[in-house]
Amino acid sequence: MEAMVYDYSKLKGRIKEKFNTQKSFADAMHISSQTISYKVNNNVEWTQAEIDKAITLLDIPAEEIHVYFFAKKVENNSTIGGNTTNDC
Repeated sequence: MEAMVYDYSKLKGRIKEKFNTQKSFADAMHISSQTISYKVNNNVEWTQAEIDKAITLLDIPAEEIHVYFFAKKVENNSTIGGNTTNDC
């Protein structure tokens, strides 16, 4: 089974909005900036405890958590009715 790939673009924007840099956010999370980079680039999964801390630090409302942490990444190439479409 292939690992789920999430779109963290909104999360990255929120981090920039609230902390200016991923390094500042990482410091507030008490983890390395490299670990944050791995997480927002789908190399390492977020734990529930990390998500809980992040939503508090980033002031994310409960009803919007899914937008920041669980939005599935969509590929540029998709198959619709047997035809492959490419965005060019």
